[in-house]
Amino acid sequence: MFFHVYGEHALIQWGMMLLVLLGLILLNEFSRRTKWGGLVMFGIVPAALTIYFLSIYIGVKMGADWALNNPTHLYMRGWFHYAKLYAALTGCIGFCLIKYNYGIGKQHWFRCFPFIIVAINILIAVASDFEHAIDYWHVWGLSEEGVWLYGGEHHVMNGIAGILNILCMTAWWNVFGSKDKKDMIWADMTWVYIIVYDIWNFAYTYNSLPTHSWYCGVALLLAPTIAALCWNKGGWIMNRANTLAIWCMFAQCFPLFQEWLVNKGGEHTSWAVLPTLYIGNELPAVGDIAVGTILTDVPADPTANIWISALALATNLAAFAYIMYQAKKRHINPYKEDVFVNQKYYKDALARADV
Repeated sequence: MFFHVYGEHALIQWGMMLLVLLGLILLNEFSRRTKWGGLVMFGIVPAALTIYFLSIYIGVKMGADWALNNPTHLYMRGWFHYAKLYAALTGCIGFCLIKYNYGIGKQHWFRCFPFIIVAINILIAVASDFEHAIDYWHVWGLSEEGVWLYGGEHHVMNGIAGILNILCMTAWWNVFGSKDKKDMIWADMTWVYIIVYDIWNFAYTYNSLPTHSWYCGVALLLAPTIAALCWNKGGWIMNRANTLAIWCMFAQCFPLFQEWLVNKGGEHTSWAVLPTLYIGNELPAVGDIAVGTILTDVPADPTANIWISALALATNLAAFAYIMYQAKKRHINPYKEDVFVNQKYYKDALARADV
């Protein structure tokens, strides 16, 4: 078991995770099916939120109580969340340009943009993994997101897995809009990549955002994967960018939705979830604890973290080895040509593309 999702709060914990999953699927469908939906979710809403974030920043600089006590400032002021939000939004906008064959989206050179922006997103997480390994090696540390995490070899393994995951993206320029103009199709990004990415990213959230990972590591990864495997073949990366941006915007504004400890009394929402890394509820509440605080005398159980990180490293290494084997066997450059051409998923996805 990866999470403490049993006992008196189990029903609402599972129910809220499924509600988040359904919400992300529906909002992704709203954003991908029409130009208006995409404009609302990735234009109007982010513009309004940017004004909100800047207002908080200015208010904090001025010493305003409303800003200093704002949950977004208290729990989401770290560089990671803002970097992920705006990198994901950049991806959503660029993918739409390719989907609609509009502006620079018409240019062949721009077709490698999806690889570049996904690689940047992965490198953000890799940097965070290595940062946490260095700062909190075998001790508890309070991150800038207000999360107690426990650093160690699991961060290192998963950081390496993330680098391999970048190398597992193939056929960088072979992306197209779909014939129905609803999606950007990357046919060679088949279920193989989806699986190894999901394992790696779940391990990242489980290691570096442990008290958030029930939602951003389970529901957030399942939403685009379900869509891509069931009704949106070849469109996974756009699904992923859309749902990631939507979740980041929600989490920036309502961080206490997923927080476990929210005050000195240890109160938490009944749907907040702890991973098995936490033994009981022995960590102090984060209310008045300084970011970067280190605890050395509190027990932890990183067994699940180590196993899932090792699995991420092993699966990404296996996928990379298979890609290199196919490239050598077929005498191709896997980053310029399609690798998974014999897979049914690839053929189904390519049939949707406006090549």
